[in-house]
Amino acid sequence: MNATATAAAPGLFGWWRAGTPEGKRALVAASLGWMLDSFDVMLYALVLVSLMRDLSMDAPTAGLLGSITLLASAAGGLMFGVIADKFGRTRALMGSIIIYSIFTAACGLSQTVWQLAVFRILLGLGMGGEWASGAALVSETWPSQHRGKALGFMQSSWAVGYAAAAIVNALVMPYWGWRGVFFVGVLPAFLTIWIRRSVKEPEIWQEQQKVARPSGLGLCQIFAPGMRKVTIAVTLMNASTMFAWWGFNLWLPGYLAMPVADGGIGLSTTMMSGFVVAMQVGMWFGYVTFGYVSDLIGRRRAYVTYLLTAAVLMLAYVSITLPIALLLLGPCVAFFGTGYFTGFGAISAELYPTAIRATAQGLTYNVGRVASAAAPFVVGSLAQTHGFSSALSVCAAAFVVAAVFWIWIPETGGRDLV
Repeated sequence: MNATATAAAPGLFGWWRAGTPEGKRALVAASLGWMLDSFDVMLYALVLVSLMRDLSMDAPTAGLLGSITLLASAAGGLMFGVIADKFGRTRALMGSIIIYSIFTAACGLSQTVWQLAVFRILLGLGMGGEWASGAALVSETWPSQHRGKALGFMQSSWAVGYAAAAIVNALVMPYWGWRGVFFVGVLPAFLTIWIRRSVKEPEIWQEQQKVARPSGLGLCQIFAPGMRKVTIAVTLMNASTMFAWWGFNLWLPGYLAMPVADGGIGLSTTMMSGFVVAMQVGMWFGYVTFGYVSDLIGRRRAYVTYLLTAAVLMLAYVSITLPIALLLLGPCVAFFGTGYFTGFGAISAELYPTAIRATAQGLTYNVGRVASAAAPFVVGSLAQTHGFSSALSVCAAAFVVAAVFWIWIPETGGRDLV
């Protein structure tokens, strides 16, 4: 049965019962892939203070390494988007997971900053590819009335992965150091065994492969006259949100753990990890509820509400230094400051046809990463000259800019995929 034809089921979790067995397996696969992507990528932020000390890195250099990872993820997203359209969603998903798992573990072998940079670049290729293939897989296997909820569930797994990374950091770092933390990152590679055995390609993609593609598909169609303005607006909107997210979250663990004399909060490694885990609880609820909210009131209204609220809360967060206040406010910042990402897979899936969907999703999501790649370096540089409060306030401003771009993005809620 085609996912779009599945009838709605009542109740809070009726959307899950409304899914097909294929759709449920696809959602589990994409969610686990995204969770483990988060787990691997965010290990860097959690061990950053130790890395800076052991490899003699200053804040701008540490931020630059974060930036080049995001640049590589942009290239990976574009590359795997094309692969997913041509060879299949599940093949692209497995390839991306294997790449980011192997090179996360390789980071633990680094002896110099240059070696670490090479491994982070290769890790980034896999990181970018996971979202492009996973979002297309979920979008094409769930009915339109529940697509936002399903993608919200998938996106929420990022918070679970980030929290798991914080827990692993707290357990492993005191005994085996940052190298041991990175070595744990190879474990996600084993997920591909289950995906290969259990997850099928979406029916809509399989049907598309039987049809001869007309000329003009691919990047040319994404920027065709009728789509150019929307593609640019969606890309710039996403770039602004990602600038804010990565600028804030890559430096957050370091900010919390750095000594007060260096502009940080001065928390121990264990306390910092606990604060990060608490924020992931808020992040998870933000992701999940956004799916319901956007299905109920529309993508545009939900996005703008979350973005503007995130800007206000982030300014409040970077203006206080009392640990208990940060602990209580953190989950609220994470709720609004990340929940909107749930909607991106839905709007990009609903804007573009099946033949170019993964390519379009890979482009609009990952070109955004190119622009946002400046965020870790910008925040690190500003923090060194003006302090973390001023540096992180730039991220709040980026949320406001993102909300403005919604003037040019149409409402897509409830559209059936074509």
